[in-house]
Amino acid sequence: MHLAVLMTNTDESEFAQAHPKDGEKFTDLIQMARPDWRTTVFSVKDGAFPQDLFAFDGAMITGSPASVRSGASWIRQLLDLIRAADTRQFPMFGACFGHQAIATALGGALDHNPSGWIHGLTRNSLLHRPEWANDLTDEFKLYGSHCECVSRLPQSATAFSESNGMNTGFLLGRHILTTQHHPEMTHDFILALSEEMRGELGPETHARALDSLKEQSDQRVFSECLARFFEQAAR
Repeated sequence: MHLAVLMTNTDESEFAQAHPKDGEKFTDLIQMARPDWRTTVFSVKDGAFPQDLFAFDGAMITGSPASVRSGASWIRQLLDLIRAADTRQFPMFGACFGHQAIATALGGALDHNPSGWIHGLTRNSLLHRPEWANDLTDEFKLYGSHCECVSRLPQSATAFSESNGMNTGFLLGRHILTTQHHPEMTHDFILALSEEMRGELGPETHARALDSLKEQSDQRVFSECLARFFEQAAR
């Protein structure tokens, strides 16, 4: 299977240059479960879009510090592409910014998190279990880092997961899966990011993040479920 990675991460800081880019992270995530799958990365945040997205077997939309609500031209182009992909029932997975972009493109809404930054290890209640998600436990753990959330799902979407009453993922048909979180992040990376964001998070949120990171995410299980999602969506 050959997936397009639509890279939306606008961070070009010294910290970002010292760590793997999101294209590599998402490739590692899917190849954790399917080592023979291929990816091609498109830096859509720089206006580099696939000439023909539908020549691929599916797409993954990454996270970003950018806001979907910013009105940037590349974001408008991405939202149009998401709508075209949905019309064709093209398989798509969105994480964090990708989750919010898919929701926005298809009629959902965003808002600021009521409690501010969510950062660290998150615990998510599974609300709907398709067959491809059988390996996920009723409460599964993913790393998260966000200050905005999906406040209204697109029409016909099914809530996939929630955390503390907040939607953290949804499904639409057989072809769309999203998560508010970052299954692509390794434990070492989220620890490093926590230190990088210490000032932005504030002392209390930073301390809670470090305490939560005494445990690790369910990355490997989520990777397998993600691969099975794409396999069933392509049938």
